[in-house]
Amino acid sequence: MTTAPGHAMDTPPLLIDRHPAGYAVLTLHRPQAMNALSRDLMAALADAVDALEGDPAVRVLVLTGAGRAFCAGLDLKELGSGTGTLGRGDSGVADKDPVAALGRFTGPVIGAINGAAVTGGFELALACDVLYAGTSARFADTHARIGIAPAWGLSQKLPRTIGPYRAREVSFSGRWVSAAQAEAWGFVNRVLPDAELLPAARALAEDMCGALPELLRHYKAVIADGYALPFGEALALERARGRAFNTRITADAIESRREAVRERNRGD
Repeated sequence: MTTAPGHAMDTPPLLIDRHPAGYAVLTLHRPQAMNALSRDLMAALADAVDALEGDPAVRVLVLTGAGRAFCAGLDLKELGSGTGTLGRGDSGVADKDPVAALGRFTGPVIGAINGAAVTGGFELALACDVLYAGTSARFADTHARIGIAPAWGLSQKLPRTIGPYRAREVSFSGRWVSAAQAEAWGFVNRVLPDAELLPAARALAEDMCGALPELLRHYKAVIADGYALPFGEALALERARGRAFNTRITADAIESRREAVRERNRGD
């Protein structure tokens, strides 16, 4: 377990746990403030994700929170004191954007959502590729109540995930969405007992690390880029990128991978 660079060991805003299987767990570590996004935490998270993107030994990330919450959103106490800033309309500090950093990470990001994920914390969750939730998890969008406009993607990602009618209900009211409701609406993959949440996320990360690193990155990119296109254009994108990728594959490589898959199936 390591801490984010440049922060005191006694109060690190972010914990980084690299696993030899090829993944890292990032833990938001301000439990006394429900992991609210202070300037320091946002900078630590953005810097850590960018650094891990440059580390070939880390292919998958797991993002979770310490204590009883995933993330309570922006640190309103810091903002209200004038020591924080909303920057240039980016829902956070001007120069350190953790959601943009997560978007730059070319491998899968698994969100392990423990407790409340509120507003900016909700947006962090939606920046992940797969969401596992503990039974204690709950989500709320309070932008309209606080008076801060969303700029980390919530207003566009949530309607595309659960439909515009449900998204408007959630965002215009600020009401809580339980883990069970989130699973039923389709923006949480599965709900687990809280004690099983992180082990399950780690197990999924390890399974993902068993995939070919270059194809894992290819698959993530083609899903994300294709989803932003009309269906016909997305199929053409998949076909073009697939052909370009597959021209580099040799018969020997296919045979060795086929044997590895057979070995894994025998073990299962």
